[in-house]
Amino acid sequence: MTAVFGLCLAGSGNPPVAGILASGLMALFTVASNAKYKMLGEPLVFSDLALIVSIVRHPGFYFTAVSKRQRWMMGAGASTSFAILVLLFSTRLEPHLLGCAMSLAAGAALSLLLRSRWLDSIAQNPNLASDLAQYGMIATLLLYWWRWQHTADPAPCPKLAVHSDATAAAAPELIVIVQCESFADPVEIIGDPRLALQGLTRARAAAWQHGELAVSGFGAYTMRTEFGVLFGRSEAALGFRRYDPFLSAHGETSYALSARLAAVGYGSTFVHPHDLRFYARDRLMPAIGFDRVIGKEAFAPVPPGSGRYVDDRTLGATLADLAAATTGPTLLYAVTMENHGPWDADRIPGFGGGFDAYLQHLRNSDTMLTELIARIASDGRPALLVFFGDHRPAIPGVSMPETTRHTPYVMMRFAAGGRPIDGPGQVNLTPAGLHHAVLRCVA
Repeated sequence: MTAVFGLCLAGSGNPPVAGILASGLMALFTVASNAKYKMLGEPLVFSDLALIVSIVRHPGFYFTAVSKRQRWMMGAGASTSFAILVLLFSTRLEPHLLGCAMSLAAGAALSLLLRSRWLDSIAQNPNLASDLAQYGMIATLLLYWWRWQHTADPAPCPKLAVHSDATAAAAPELIVIVQCESFADPVEIIGDPRLALQGLTRARAAAWQHGELAVSGFGAYTMRTEFGVLFGRSEAALGFRRYDPFLSAHGETSYALSARLAAVGYGSTFVHPHDLRFYARDRLMPAIGFDRVIGKEAFAPVPPGSGRYVDDRTLGATLADLAAATTGPTLLYAVTMENHGPWDADRIPGFGGGFDAYLQHLRNSDTMLTELIARIASDGRPALLVFFGDHRPAIPGVSMPETTRHTPYVMMRFAAGGRPIDGPGQVNLTPAGLHHAVLRCVA
């Protein structure tokens, strides 16, 4: 706080103004952290600061966590602070120099403190709730960032070898993986068996393997589940990288499913009908071995009144067409968008907001699953379809972070000719475990 006060003093030259600005910044962090905790069950972490660019590009994704009253307060506070800064700006040189000196001295003290042996035994492993309670928000943000900065990349991953066991099921020539945004079983959210999804029920009955996917995030943080399935690295192995593993993914490219399958002859395509700059997918996906990356530009604009995003059935049809056009071993990995929040009142005309709108979108996702199963079975090649939810939706009063967080997954294996193959049945997994389950079908 001394460093921040010094920066504000260096800019304004007025100590009372600097105090107000520094306190206002702390209040802003506190409001944001409390709002995030209420909606997602997690306070601010250092990696959230990397999302500032995304917040500017897509404010609707984030500001639903902040109430209208809080938004008005934040806006009024920002406007008042700017007005005070302009009106009370001091032209005297001394306070500006003093502020620079204070900021530099505090920054140097922080740097020395972070490098000291005194901190070696503190927060060596992530325990966000405990560390936040013990050290406070700002100290935890800084300390976790420091630990993240000094986390080394893992050793390169060994190359994959295709199995040659004649008694095993044939390795799939076509692998389709669908990461379905906010897909969850509505029966488990509400407890009403009448809401059971028909496609999911049938897929579970015919699946090679299915079960609960133990995702760590709630209502957001798609990239955590996505990283686990793509890279197969557990959160325990990631350490402080777990909060946004995409930030350090370029140091772990050899672990990616696309890269490992490329080593045994698979071509791969990544499909996401949204802005690929989100989580820097436009740079990351080619770096981890995807031969082709398809974003929202490949899809027609969303018709008015049909939702905010490209619907899942359209995406499913695109995937099926891509699969039909391929020759040779192929991986298709898709990330859907239809079920993305916010779930406000005008989400779907005639359906209201909240859970009613979510359920309508969810049924479209369920239909996509049914249609993909039929299209892949009719393809005739040995194939594997993996379908899973990345996290549960954050719907106030209905789906809250204090409840269980797991989502469903299904793995459908098809023999040549399209016949479903029986397998282990119900097996509960983590996202990293799902990655290795896919690899076991190949090698």
